[in-house]
Amino acid sequence: MIDMKNIYIIIPTYNEARTIGAIVSQLDQRGFRVVVVDDGSGDRTVIDANRSGAELIIHSKNSGKGRCIREGMDHALKNGCEAVITMDGDGQHSLADIDKFIAEYKRSGADVIVGNRLHNPRKMPLIRRCTNRLMSFMISFLIAERVDDSQCGYRLISRKAMEAMALRTTKYEIESEILMEAKRRGLKISSVKIDSIYDGEISQINPFLDTVRFVKFVINEYARK
Repeated sequence: MIDMKNIYIIIPTYNEARTIGAIVSQLDQRGFRVVVVDDGSGDRTVIDANRSGAELIIHSKNSGKGRCIREGMDHALKNGCEAVITMDGDGQHSLADIDKFIAEYKRSGADVIVGNRLHNPRKMPLIRRCTNRLMSFMISFLIAERVDDSQCGYRLISRKAMEAMALRTTKYEIESEILMEAKRRGLKISSVKIDSIYDGEISQINPFLDTVRFVKFVINEYARK
């Protein structure tokens, strides 16, 4: 039996005042411990997250999603978590899908469970759909294991995986690095189909800079093999 208090929800945020309060409140009501790692927001994100019951890690300036995820994991490990679920704070991830991650964790014992949005890609903007398919193909090739949506930030990561992996990246490469490290450490990877909610939000991903950064990361990782 999994105690929800031992499943930490890690949410990296940057100017998510429109959505973060409601997300944290719903997760808190379900008994999860919610860690919001704020990356230098200039709005009410921190205030609303705090009022809704989140544990806070606050950056004075923007440092990148990867650093936020790593710090959230460190906090969860120090406080005795069994696993963490990482998700975005902009409302694009359905909270109902958390049950799918936990069910798959119980069923398979996988160490890294990745959400798959591309089973129903029509909801996703075309440029993101194409970019994600390309990146997922490249990561799948590198780890010799099919991962349909390697860039999805909605995922469960076990305590065993967090203790085993040596994560270094600070930006959006973190999604790929987790999969590369999991494979390198002999950890089990699985996935679940999830829904994504697109309602006109402006992505914080820079299509050019973050794609270049991804390609550099892949080249460096391939050289390490």
